[in-house]
Amino acid sequence: MKAVWNGKVIPESDKTIVVEGNHYFPAESIDSEFFVQSNTNTTCPWKGLASYYTLEVEGKVNKDAAWYYPEPKEAANQIKDHVAFWKGVEIS
Repeated sequence: MKAVWNGKVIPESDKTIVVEGNHYFPAESIDSEFFVQSNTNTTCPWKGLASYYTLEVEGKVNKDAAWYYPEPKEAANQIKDHVAFWKGVEIS
């Protein structure tokens, strides 16, 4: 699987985990040069507190387009150290 935004492959991995239709990529598969930590947080009742990254690729910015759970609840522990995408990021 790979995630592409603005013509760049951001992560690629054959070890994604699918939860609620979203592919969570292992953190070691992401290309960190495109990721900027965001101050945004949201809460999922069963996964816990999510943190976000803004993507910056060749001068374009996609605010809060990636999220992860730094300390997921026990029910979602399988997605610890994984990142998922939305906001126009193509997963294929």
